[in-house]
Amino acid sequence: MESGDLRVFQAVAREGSITKAAQALNYVQSNVTNRIQQLESQLETQLFYRTNRGMKLTASGKNLLDYADKILYLLDEAEKSTRFAEYPKGPLRLGALETTAAIHLPHLMAGYHKKFPEVNLSLITGDTHALLQKVLHYELDGAFVYGPLAHPDIEQFAAFEEELVLVSEPCDSSLKELLTRPLLFFSTGCSHRARAERLLLEEGINKNNIMEFGALEAILGGVSAGLGVSLLPKSSIASLESRGDICSRRLPEAYREINILFVYRRDFFMTNAFQTFIDFMKVK
Repeated sequence: MESGDLRVFQAVAREGSITKAAQALNYVQSNVTNRIQQLESQLETQLFYRTNRGMKLTASGKNLLDYADKILYLLDEAEKSTRFAEYPKGPLRLGALETTAAIHLPHLMAGYHKKFPEVNLSLITGDTHALLQKVLHYELDGAFVYGPLAHPDIEQFAAFEEELVLVSEPCDSSLKELLTRPLLFFSTGCSHRARAERLLLEEGINKNNIMEFGALEAILGGVSAGLGVSLLPKSSIASLESRGDICSRRLPEAYREINILFVYRRDFFMTNAFQTFIDFMKVK
């Protein structure tokens, strides 16, 4: 079994499709198909179910993927340890919540890049669950997520503290009245959504319309237009509130505080770029 075979297998498992895996790897589709067939023949087991909806891992395939993730991660880290050992440089793959990426990270990443220009920074956004899975599967070096988290493979420390507020168009309505309006959130993985549902229950509001949006700007635009209300970190709405486009109301104390953590795998190989990023962040 070669590392190249494992990379092809990993790509098919992640993409759920031979075609998408071939595109991601820049391979011809027949090459990907042949590599998977050869790997299954070598291991004498079926790794995927071929369905109309794509490639689904069998039990054997799921077991192999766990090992493939670890093996390929170690190979990549072995290369980093020799190429990027002395001075911070090379890739640094980060993930963050949408609001964190918009509010807290621009100045942090700009300052880090200015000091260590040879580090190739990349950043993706997502909800806490999706980002955590990418960290666990070695697809991200670290991520900024909501916490606290309880996972045996994860190291974490506090990065930022926020106050969660109810955001609406400028009006004189009470908190309870505003909570009866449609609630605007990110996808189902948004942790504010679960908090809002608990608050609705406490306020005796049994039913509400929830609308999902893909970006912070879309939620803020909907709120300012009177489409509904949302629960957001106070720092993310400061400029709009100062202009009078929206207003915020404090939530009951039990719902206000949110902690943003930086998380990474316990077995993560600490490249110079990663360690200096953590040090730089803690100083800031």
